[in-house]
Amino acid sequence: MKYMLLISHGDPGAWENLSEEEQKALPAAYQAIEETPGVTPGQWMQPPDTATTVRVQDGRTLTTDGPFVEMKEAIGGYLFYEADDLDAAIELAGRIPAARMGGAVEIRPLNQ
Repeated sequence: MKYMLLISHGDPGAWENLSEEEQKALPAAYQAIEETPGVTPGQWMQPPDTATTVRVQDGRTLTTDGPFVEMKEAIGGYLFYEADDLDAAIELAGRIPAARMGGAVEIRPLNQ
């Protein structure tokens, strides 16, 4: 089964609360995730305030700068993971640093 893992970052101040040693360990932790067999790395995204939200109403395209609603968690990145089952995807999601830093990882099966 192939899954998409949507990585949400929680508290934007969480990074500043980490020790220097913890901050230096994060890139290696993400690199280890990307090197896991079955993982297809995605891309990290810019912060939500750089977004443009698009809606179509009555045939008109409307745009709004930034996210449309105030949110505590925002998608910061994603990856794809081909695994035997959901339990394997959950184990991988638990290794993603954002999940331990006030964020969350949403796992969605992909249509095959």
